[in-house]
Amino acid sequence: MLFKPEITYDAEHKVWGAENARDYFAPDLSIGEIIFHEMRRHPQLIAQISESENTVLTREELHLNSMRVASYLRSLGLLQSDVVGIIARNTTHIFAVTYGCFFNGIPFHAVNMIFDEAAIKHLFNITKPRLIFCDGDEYEKVKAATENLKVKIVTMRNHPIGSIKIDEVLATPIEENFKPSRLEQGNNQTLAILCSSGTTRIPKAVTISNSRKILSAALDLTTSDVQYAHSTLDWFSGFLTTVTSGVFSTKRIISDIPFDPVRFLRIVEQHKVTWCMHSPLHLALTGNSPELEKTDMSSIRTFLYGGARCSLEAQQKIRSRLHQDGMNLAYGLTEIGAVTINFHFDQKPNSCGRPVDGKKIKIIAENGDHLGPNEVGEVCVRSGQYWAGYYGNPEETQNVLDSEQWFYTGDLGYMDDDGFLYIVDRKKEMLKYQSYKYFPNEIEDVISQMPDVVDVCVFGIWDPMGSDKAAAAVVKKVGSQLQAQDIVDYVRKNIPVMNKHLHGGAIIVDDLKRSPNGKTNRKATKEYFLKLMESN
Repeated sequence: MLFKPEITYDAEHKVWGAENARDYFAPDLSIGEIIFHEMRRHPQLIAQISESENTVLTREELHLNSMRVASYLRSLGLLQSDVVGIIARNTTHIFAVTYGCFFNGIPFHAVNMIFDEAAIKHLFNITKPRLIFCDGDEYEKVKAATENLKVKIVTMRNHPIGSIKIDEVLATPIEENFKPSRLEQGNNQTLAILCSSGTTRIPKAVTISNSRKILSAALDLTTSDVQYAHSTLDWFSGFLTTVTSGVFSTKRIISDIPFDPVRFLRIVEQHKVTWCMHSPLHLALTGNSPELEKTDMSSIRTFLYGGARCSLEAQQKIRSRLHQDGMNLAYGLTEIGAVTINFHFDQKPNSCGRPVDGKKIKIIAENGDHLGPNEVGEVCVRSGQYWAGYYGNPEETQNVLDSEQWFYTGDLGYMDDDGFLYIVDRKKEMLKYQSYKYFPNEIEDVISQMPDVVDVCVFGIWDPMGSDKAAAAVVKKVGSQLQAQDIVDYVRKNIPVMNKHLHGGAIIVDDLKRSPNGKTNRKATKEYFLKLMESN
């Protein structure tokens, strides 16, 4: 079978790679300039529909609003060396703020709204934004966190006294003969700053350049596509959807309320969504929704997901409702974007796919040796694009990027004989029980096969004998009678290796502890487990 994309394998150096994709736009144009010109080319197309606020914007209207925001930033004297802060939901005008920043070549720093005051203070003290756009819901928290910065705050909704309303910004006259700014440092200049997942400590500020390679996960989009991603701008998926809907002039459906699988399925059917991007959590919730079997999903040609593991059962439930093999598991990092995409779910379920758009991959053993096919080691990636590193943190940058620009992901995985990547686990999450190594995901994969399990997190509980006893927190389906002991017994029955049994026990929880981007926070879930055990 002919697999895509085409890749090469350098057997001497043991490096897999993909050729650079054809560039659709002049190489000197910034992302902001591309979006500016594409909006002018398709003025009457619908750019955005807010499903929660019942608003509709054409590309012309969004273009005008974006120029008004850009003109407002210019009136404040903001330079390309400055930073704009964003901590907001997907409301009607937040994307005019995004594109306004792009038009001016000013990076924005997006932070999740559920971060507490201390985390917001830490992150914005790194980038020191001159202006922050947030929802009125978080105004007091943001104001307190940035008190030392003396920053202006614009609210997007629920406007409290003292804030600048977004309507005031959108009343700014557009500069005469407005043109997007040329980038002072070319396309190596920072486009945006997002946050690392922060599952083990306070997130880092991750820079993203104007490189075209951020488009590599969506190069087949056209003006006839309808995009949906529930995530906000601080998630890479939300950022990517914002960029690609602007570049490829798609229709985008947005919502500013918490994710609900029934609502998502209704959006797909009502708006004929063709391209959507999900977190594994949202995929699992959708796959286990009773409404799935009743929903017409024939419009979807790309169902892209990634960021963490998800049960194969949930993936297959979604796949069974699609009219073509559009289940595309992607592997990537905020730091370097999409690395691989699996366009062959039916043939290679649970693989992260092959390298995309100029990406190169090597697998490294603990002693530094390069490994060949089917050998597990640390996944290292060379993206072929400039990366400025973690904003204000050169030490952390040097820890993950070597002198040849190989990024050390911290993920363990292998490439199969067809050049498909499989992720085994995080390098740091390897555990030992009585000197035998195991990875949490090995046990999670088994537990997730239980019909009544929606989600699961496995972790190690340290004991005085020097072992990590595996324990599990499990989310069961609504109405299920599943008990903790059922899970322990199931693992014992289905995993013959004793060191992978749940010697630490199991608990049933309403939900797992998660980081702001929705990923399972293994450390926090473990802490909750221990606290619960101590109280019993």
